[in-house]
Amino acid sequence: MLKSVKQIISIVLSLFLTITIISCQGSSDDPSDEIPEIITPEEKEDDFKLPDIDLSNWKVTLPIGNPSEVLPPEILNYANNESLKPFMYNDSIEGALVFYTYPEASTANSSYSRTELRELMNPEDKGKTNWTFAQGGYMKGTLAMGGISKDENDKYHRVIIMQIHGRLTDEQRDLIGAKDNNAPPMLKIYWTNGEVRVKTKVLKNLNDSYEELLETDAWGDDEGYTFSEAVGFGKFTLEVKVSDGRMEVILNDKESVVYDDIHIEKWGVFENYFKAGNYLISLDENAYSTVKYFDLEVSH
Repeated sequence: MLKSVKQIISIVLSLFLTITIISCQGSSDDPSDEIPEIITPEEKEDDFKLPDIDLSNWKVTLPIGNPSEVLPPEILNYANNESLKPFMYNDSIEGALVFYTYPEASTANSSYSRTELRELMNPEDKGKTNWTFAQGGYMKGTLAMGGISKDENDKYHRVIIMQIHGRLTDEQRDLIGAKDNNAPPMLKIYWTNGEVRVKTKVLKNLNDSYEELLETDAWGDDEGYTFSEAVGFGKFTLEVKVSDGRMEVILNDKESVVYDDIHIEKWGVFENYFKAGNYLISLDENAYSTVKYFDLEVSH
């Protein structure tokens, strides 16, 4: 009798264990019971970062050729463009568009080379449509200096990272007999030894006639303004706000410099366009610079 009882208990325990194991395992057809896939940080897709920059309304000038330029739509495929690859490429770790340049080819009105974007309000007319201060404009970029060479005094070379460039209309060009539509740059923003410095134009003679102030030689450089916050090789943000008779440059949403004097008022005769990128101010042998842009936006 005792032996039979032991057998019954053994059978019951065996059945209990079997049911428990089955219930713990669940059905292999139920995806909710599958062990979740463990993804390491290195495997996450969002580790591959791209800059937040729409190039639909920009062309780029390169330090090669005569010099070479790439316009939309070709510039949109810059990652696969053999001409652009050495000078304009993605840093997918930091999520930046990198501009690299060195002394080589330059534009007709400059001695220095650049890998620099030029705003195209209407890409189809290749730069003939531009804007005035009365129409207004806004540019904002987040950027950082990458590698850069030094001069013989062990100081870093200077780089222009943003501009507002003037342009003569065809009528103005013909009026003063100019050879092209070039006008002075009203705004140049430099990276210089880790600081951000702003330079603008001032009219040499405030009594100049309309025709006289259209001449490039009518305009000189102001004393310049250096922001108090040094940026070094870190990331920083620049904003340029333009309206009728007024221009403001803002660094990191903290410090700004405003121009709203008679010189800005007189400048209102010109058309303008924004520029951004890497304009190296050096002819030294082996000079070079890289500038990283994380985002860039323009509106009017």
